[in-house]
Amino acid sequence: MRGTPYPTLGDLLRRARATVAARPGALRLRAVGTSRAGRPLWLLSAGHGPRHILTVAGAHANEPVGGVTSLSLAERFAREPALLQESGCTWNFLLCLDPDGASLAGRWLTGLPGEGLPGEGRAAAEASPTLRGYYRRFYRPAFAAQPEFPPVTSDPRPVMPESEALVRLIDELRPVVQFSLHGVEVGGSFLQLTRAVPGAAAAYRRIAADLGIPLEHRPFDGMGWLAESPGVLVLPDSGPTEERDPSGFTSQATWLYAMRHGTVSAVVEAPFWSVAGVSDPRPVAEPRREVAEASEILLGRAKQLEAVVGELGPRAPETPEEIAHFTAARELMDIGPGVVDTWNSAELATTVGNAVSLGVAARRIPLRAAAMMRQALGGAPALDTLVEAWARELANTFDARWVPVTDQTELQIRTMLALARALV
Repeated sequence: MRGTPYPTLGDLLRRARATVAARPGALRLRAVGTSRAGRPLWLLSAGHGPRHILTVAGAHANEPVGGVTSLSLAERFAREPALLQESGCTWNFLLCLDPDGASLAGRWLTGLPGEGLPGEGRAAAEASPTLRGYYRRFYRPAFAAQPEFPPVTSDPRPVMPESEALVRLIDELRPVVQFSLHGVEVGGSFLQLTRAVPGAAAAYRRIAADLGIPLEHRPFDGMGWLAESPGVLVLPDSGPTEERDPSGFTSQATWLYAMRHGTVSAVVEAPFWSVAGVSDPRPVAEPRREVAEASEILLGRAKQLEAVVGELGPRAPETPEEIAHFTAARELMDIGPGVVDTWNSAELATTVGNAVSLGVAARRIPLRAAAMMRQALGGAPALDTLVEAWARELANTFDARWVPVTDQTELQIRTMLALARALV
C-alpha cells in the first residue's frame, strides 16, 4: 500500500470492479441510487453475515481519503474472509456519496505529487504535495448541497437524491455501526461518536500515536458534544438532533438519523497536513484574546477578498462549474460574522491546542473562498496571488506536514476495526 495516491472518481470505480472480478463471491458491487447529475452511487459489500456495518466515503467533495480507505479494507476482507466471518457481519462501503462534487474537486488529484502518481518522475514522487497545489483546484459545495446533511422537514428545499439514497440504505441495512470517513486539510485527527463506546477513546489514542498523527485536543466542530478525552467527542443524551452550520442552514445529519435503528455512528477525521500544535494541552492565559485574534484574521481576510473581487469588476460566472464554485465561495465570504458569534458564545481557546485550531480555521475559511472564487472568475491573477500567499502562510505559520495517504487510511481502517470489535 505504500505510495498509494488518492483515487479519482473513475479510479475508484475501476479498482472496485477489478477487485470484485478477481474475487467473485467475496465482494459484491451494486448501485443504490443516483446523484443529481445521474451518476450511480456504488455500494461495495463484503461478507454474508446477517448484521451489517456501513461505511460512508466521499460525503464531502474535497475529502477523497475515505474512498481509498474503503477499497483497501474491502480488499483485505476479500483476502482474509475470516475477519468478517468471526463477527457474523456484512460490511458495506458506500464508495462516494457525492460523485458530482467529487468530479469537480477531483481535478487537483491528477497533479498531486508525493505519492508516485502515474506519469510522474522520481523527483515528483519524492516531493511532498503542497497546500498551494491543493487549493488551486479546490472545491467544496455550499452547505445545502452536501448530501450527508439533508434539510429538516420544515425547510422547503427538496432533499437531494444522494441524501434519499443514503437514508434508504440506512433503513434497509439497520447497521450496528455506521462510519463516516472524513478528511481535514490542515490540523489533527478526531473522532465523533453518537454514543460512548467503552475502550474506544483509548484505542483511538493508541492508533493515532502509533502513526504519529496529532489529535485535536478539543475539536470545536461539535460544539454541543462532550469531549470524552482529547480528540474524542461523544453526543450527550440531551445532545442536538439537528446540525446548524454558520450559513444558517439546518439539517438532520444522516449519522444522527441512523440512531433510530440503535446504530452507533462514528465520524473519523484524518488530516492531510498535520499540525503538531493542535494537540498541546497547556492552558492559555487569555482565551478571549486568542478568540479575538482569530476573529480579526477571519473577518479581515474576508474583507480583503471582497475588495479584490470588487476590483475585478462585474464578471458573472457562466458555466455550471463556475456557478457552483461561485455559490460556495460567496457563502463562505458571508459567514464570517456568524462564525465569530459562535466562537464568542462558546468556551474556546482554553488550551494552546484549541487556540491553534482556531487559528487554522480563521485562515482556512477565507482561503477556501478565495480558491473557489478564483476558479469561478476564470483564474484572475489577483485571486491567484491571494490564494498562493494565503496557502503558503497557512503552511508556514503552523508548520503543516504532509501525512502520507497510507497513514491517513491506516488511521481510519484501524479505528473502524477497533470500534467494530467493540460493538459487534
